[in-house]
Amino acid sequence: VCGATNVDGGQTVAVALPGAVLPGGQQLGKAKLRGVESDGMILSERELELGEDHEGIMVLSETAPAGTPLAEVFPVTDQVIELDLNPNRVDCLGVYGVAREVHAITGAPLAAPPWDVDAEPSSSGSVSDVASVRVEVPELCPRFTARGFEAVTLGPSPLWLRARLRAVGQRSISNAVDITNYVMLMTAQPLHAFDLDRVPGGEIVVRTARDGEKMPTLDGVERTFDAESVLVCDRDGPTSIAGIMGGQVSEVAETTTRVLLEVATWNGVNILRTSSLLGLRTDASMRFEKQLHPELAMRAQAVASKLFVELCGARMLSGTIDELAEMPAPHVISLRGARLDSLLGTHVELSEATDHLAGLEFGVEPDGTNALSVTVPVDRHYDVTREADVIEEVGRLHGLDQLPRTLPAHGERTGALTREQSLRRRAEDAMVGLGFDEIVAWHFVAPDLPKRLGIDPAMVSTGNPISTDYTAMRTTLLGGLLDAARHNLARDAERVALFESGRAHLPEAPPAAGPISAGVFAGRMPAPAREVHRLGALVAGPLAPRSWREEPEPAGFYDAKGVLETLCEALGVEVALTPSPQPFLHPGRAARVAIAGVDAGWVGELHPRVAAAWDLPSGVGFEVDVAPLLEASTAGREAYEDVTTFPALYQDLAVVVDEGLPAAGVSEAVTVAGGALLRSARVFDLYRGEQVGEGRKSLALQLEFRAPDHTLTDDEVAPVREAIKAALGALGGSLRE
Repeated sequence: VCGATNVDGGQTVAVALPGAVLPGGQQLGKAKLRGVESDGMILSERELELGEDHEGIMVLSETAPAGTPLAEVFPVTDQVIELDLNPNRVDCLGVYGVAREVHAITGAPLAAPPWDVDAEPSSSGSVSDVASVRVEVPELCPRFTARGFEAVTLGPSPLWLRARLRAVGQRSISNAVDITNYVMLMTAQPLHAFDLDRVPGGEIVVRTARDGEKMPTLDGVERTFDAESVLVCDRDGPTSIAGIMGGQVSEVAETTTRVLLEVATWNGVNILRTSSLLGLRTDASMRFEKQLHPELAMRAQAVASKLFVELCGARMLSGTIDELAEMPAPHVISLRGARLDSLLGTHVELSEATDHLAGLEFGVEPDGTNALSVTVPVDRHYDVTREADVIEEVGRLHGLDQLPRTLPAHGERTGALTREQSLRRRAEDAMVGLGFDEIVAWHFVAPDLPKRLGIDPAMVSTGNPISTDYTAMRTTLLGGLLDAARHNLARDAERVALFESGRAHLPEAPPAAGPISAGVFAGRMPAPAREVHRLGALVAGPLAPRSWREEPEPAGFYDAKGVLETLCEALGVEVALTPSPQPFLHPGRAARVAIAGVDAGWVGELHPRVAAAWDLPSGVGFEVDVAPLLEASTAGREAYEDVTTFPALYQDLAVVVDEGLPAAGVSEAVTVAGGALLRSARVFDLYRGEQVGEGRKSLALQLEFRAPDHTLTDDEVAPVREAIKAALGALGGSLRE
């Protein structure tokens, strides 16, 4: 019993009997409808998962005796193979290309190409009588072909076609549109069907757009083009975006009776550019951007023409409009046996190479005593262009797992790290030795990151971002460190000590704000950027692990300062710190880092506002440019020095200075005044109180004096000490008794 409005006697329909389970889990049983017992259900497209139509039942064009299992009437499969293709293998974006690969790998027989037999014209008219094509940009449209069809009957596609399209995620629209999609999936060559009656005068013009020209596409969006985009137009204006998407102006509709079938070849780079500009990537553009050979156009015309005649009842007009700029000459490559063995690292017989290449439909002929002349098929014209590419084809079919593992020949050369690479590894090893874990963060960041850190908002934008959340290039490593710290603390990490050694991306002319808060260009297309290698570190929580003796305190400014100084000591670098506020650091707990007099970065505690923005209780860290660090490094250049034969002379010195004078400035003045005899000056105590007065502080320094060739006496050290006192006096300091 069925209540569908389109049910009628004599129809062939799909029926589910009691006990069958419908999509959604409903199990059918016997039921009474208006007092009449119903033994099952006549099915619609939706219930068979062949489409979305649920208004009426699905009437089958196929005939079979009642009770025949539906799977025997038309091919439906639950098995779909999803392939992950290399970008260069555009030939495998068509099913026949995949079949050719299976044939070459397994030796299974390969069916004849579906384009071997073309459709015969069935109309007395000629396509040139009803349509014309003018290509104004042959360098961007190497080939444009068109065929005409009349008496086209639009309607649903047969079930086998709809089932195959649905299996690969394609929505069935109508038999004419489905044919273009099906042939594209078979041959890797996209097609487009025009309603010929909606093309004024049948005139097609291929040209570049006028800057700012607009057109509504099939998805209902009005697109705006620039002067490099290629359009397919009629005499009134654009009808489709070349190689990407058709327009609404001449789309095939229910009233269509005449079709102009376009199969063209486009410049791949131009298609990729226009697709990226519009943010519109389609099945067609994905194929065209990899560059198709002009010969593929006629293959697709042959397959589609037969289907238009068979499935749409169309009559094909005679002739083909074919605007061909130039047919590329086939690549003929000499494959030498010696070179084949050399690159693969094993001996492969030329007879075996011939079999492999022939299976891929390469033309192979002997070329001398130990070589082959190989002609590349059109499917691989832009992929296989040199001898090494041919050898790669032989190698992968021979079996890459069968090739021996060998080191490349290098003659007398030996590999080694450069000084920069060696020092960078030493720095990274030093950070690991200090208990830090290395991270690798995205170079792409959200455009609001500078605002959250309070730094210059300008950033280097990307022309083709990986997502709308990552549209700019980082100018500091801090954002990635903060994200990683938050991620780990949210997963109950007890302590987080992280570092990253990576590049920041700055503009060619960075502003005067300094290396960390430098800004960037903005714009739709990528701006030129200068890459700077940096090393950054962040500690959230204590630096030391928990102990049974005491609960460790969260790391503070002097912990970060100590880590930085230990890192610099491992590289043999002197580092100087100057108090300096930073918008993302705690006021009074921040400093600029100088290496050999060059401003190199910052060190300090996070501003509470920044810590709260990343859900951190607190944080401390640093970030320095690696270039000045490595330039000043003496690591690897040390010479032997006797440090035990002649003992050092140690003296302590306490000096009272202004509160605002940093300890680094005092230490530097002492070191300069001490000359060659003063080996080190280390601050070991700080005192503030009534004895030194308000606004003053007392610093205690341990001075180490040493001579390389004798034991020093007090008399030798006395004038040096006086020079140190004088230098401290020049700073406004006075010695404490």
